[in-house]
Amino acid sequence: MPVNYLYPEFEVVRNTDRCITCRACERQCSNEVHSFDQDTGAMVADESKCVCCHRCVALCPVRALKIVQSTHTFRPNANWPGDVISNIFRQAATGGVLLSSMGSPVGGSLTGVPLYWNRMLINASQVTNPSIDPLREPMETKVFLGKRPAKIERNPDGSFVTKQPPHIELSTPIMFSAMSYGSISYNAHESLARAAEALGIMYNTGEGGLHEDFYKYGKNTIVQVASGRFGVHHRYLEAANAIEIKMGQGAKPGIGGHLPGKKIVADVSATRMIPEGSDAISPAPHHDIYSIEDLRQLIYSLKEAVAYTKPVIVKIAAVHNVAAIASGIARSGADIIAIDGFRGGTGAAPARIRDNVGIPVELALAAVDQRLREEGIRGEVSVVVGGSIHSASDVVKAVALGADAVYIGTAALLSLGCHLCRSCHSGKCNWGIATQRPDLVKRLNPDVGYQRLVNLVTAWTHEIKEMMGGMGINSIEALKGNRLMLRGVGLTEKEMEILGVKHAGEAL
Repeated sequence: MPVNYLYPEFEVVRNTDRCITCRACERQCSNEVHSFDQDTGAMVADESKCVCCHRCVALCPVRALKIVQSTHTFRPNANWPGDVISNIFRQAATGGVLLSSMGSPVGGSLTGVPLYWNRMLINASQVTNPSIDPLREPMETKVFLGKRPAKIERNPDGSFVTKQPPHIELSTPIMFSAMSYGSISYNAHESLARAAEALGIMYNTGEGGLHEDFYKYGKNTIVQVASGRFGVHHRYLEAANAIEIKMGQGAKPGIGGHLPGKKIVADVSATRMIPEGSDAISPAPHHDIYSIEDLRQLIYSLKEAVAYTKPVIVKIAAVHNVAAIASGIARSGADIIAIDGFRGGTGAAPARIRDNVGIPVELALAAVDQRLREEGIRGEVSVVVGGSIHSASDVVKAVALGADAVYIGTAALLSLGCHLCRSCHSGKCNWGIATQRPDLVKRLNPDVGYQRLVNLVTAWTHEIKEMMGGMGINSIEALKGNRLMLRGVGLTEKEMEILGVKHAGEAL
């Protein structure tokens, strides 16, 4: 009978000279890694349970702990790396699908797809086009998402027609992406809602409905209608500033969602309108959408439900034919298209799908923007992208490639204290984010969490202004789709063709 013992991925290194056996690590670890040995009077660790969340390290009062990557290895084999072997062992032992949280890793044995944000550089002004000092001159980061009029119209008396289709107004081209109440905690949701209100941007409820306590943040809320229709009712739609139809998700294109029953506590149950303790399973397709015509019917049903006062977003995963799909969505009546790249985070996804299905959002964005421009319908919709937006420079590059705004999810969670331990699906988040356990939820203080989110977006906005100023551009609108401001490094001819950028060092 095979022996499937797998050496722990992480090792707990404890400095016994510093350790005072205060047992703080034991109290703080929801995975039960640490324990006190009564016989020896010392702390011990079950490293097989460690997910490298750093909670014990951060709260050890004497800095006696650190978590290190195990150096244990399989015999080197370029064709069969150790992580591939370990995963085969796990599936052979259990017969189960390997789950993982957050986005697809860059590089490694499972995916060597480049991070295209890092393969593009931003141009800067010199003599002929002077730079702009954002500290002394106006710099506009405000954006409006929604349909744009094709031409200027006048009333019979000659005055301009000022009534426009419903829009989303953002103080900066950044929004918090869809994270449902259930997958994340009440305190995390509150932090996002309060930060969105303070910043003048939007946060997205995800497919878990909207807790009654958060209706007051409606002007800064995007509600989601997904295949499971969890928590969807008329008051939910009316409470928001925009409605998003989730057709796909970057981390798991073409499949549905699953929130384990242990996360469906009383408040989540009431919000999602499903029995407490039952698994929340979203089907892969919307069972009323099998064509663009069906999607159009849902778009206009939602618009009718809210008296045409709110824009409708359609969210899709970045896949190989995304440009054609986006063209159909633009013609179906959607006001905004959201594209989620394959590195987008999620609470739980089959690892094989997360790492191998879909395409990077940078390529999808460029293809969609180009297709809509060629068809003369770019003004019919706004385009929002998400999936591994790491910094303000990524925001600038996304806008230059054609985006009107970006969604950030993982970056927002990191600012709340997430350590990317990739165990969200377990419900044991030591930082109070991806959990419903009351003892863990209270570890995230919304007063602190919302302020950290405000700080992050404020810092990024300052950096966006600085970069635009360096380009000699004074507004997001002037930057949008301006690919002359980008240069590629280490890209193939085909990649540069799709992205619509020239190589670094290449003249105009």
